[in-house]
Amino acid sequence: MDVKRKTELAIIANKVRKSALTGIYNAKSGHPGGSLSIADLVTYLYMEVMRVNPENPNMPDRDRFVLSKGHTCPALYGILAYKGFFPEEDIKTLRKADSYLQGHPDMNKVPGIDMSTGSLGQGISAAGGMALAAKLDGKGFRVYAVLGDGELEEGQVWEQAMFASHYKLDNLTVFVDNNGLQIDGDIDEVMSPNPIDKKFESFGWNVVLADAHDFDSLEKAVKIAKNTKGKPTAVIMKSVKGKNVSFMENQAGWHGSAPNEEQYREAISELDEKIKELEAMI
Repeated sequence: MDVKRKTELAIIANKVRKSALTGIYNAKSGHPGGSLSIADLVTYLYMEVMRVNPENPNMPDRDRFVLSKGHTCPALYGILAYKGFFPEEDIKTLRKADSYLQGHPDMNKVPGIDMSTGSLGQGISAAGGMALAAKLDGKGFRVYAVLGDGELEEGQVWEQAMFASHYKLDNLTVFVDNNGLQIDGDIDEVMSPNPIDKKFESFGWNVVLADAHDFDSLEKAVKIAKNTKGKPTAVIMKSVKGKNVSFMENQAGWHGSAPNEEQYREAISELDEKIKELEAMI
């Protein structure tokens, strides 16, 4: 990927981070840490990889995206709004009682959402079902899903891992957001899923290691997944919880805490400065 395009994507990703924080701040609740850590990934997938159409969100041959860690939907809402699925100003209604943008994605109310998620482990299972349906129906769409590393503690994840391998779902790519932290702290101390790569390999998956904040790394991982036949691919992407907001980075406390006004303004200021620096490079 050329430098200009990587810079453009980085600008969009930081705008997605701003949208996510704006929604969470206005809601006075939400999950900023994991939303910020997947912002680069959702930006890359929706801007460079997935076949989707905001004017026809339910087109049958679209690629599917399942956010299994549904609590980080502020980032998903951010990129969907950027793509034009719904007005960006609606982000401010996040988690309001009369809003269609709730704290977990709702496929029945939000344009562009392919699966309602929230209870961890269930989203990835649904993604496997979508991938198998595509195979049975002879459809060419691909399914992409995002798991949290803390979510790997759910037994249902590994049932799905066995299922996807058994049915040779090479149209399924799962990204593990490996930021090392969950709501109760360090994943190694809570219930270690490591080594994540070896576990997926033992279930018969193709495994790729990637940097969640490097577009070249993400591009390489997706290309490998598309070229892999006969087995699903798990991309274990090392990420930073709270990425690009200095006081949120690598802090488990920001898993599910909303910033106050001072913190929100500081975070937006930092992101605006990063965007300004990136724009100067183009």
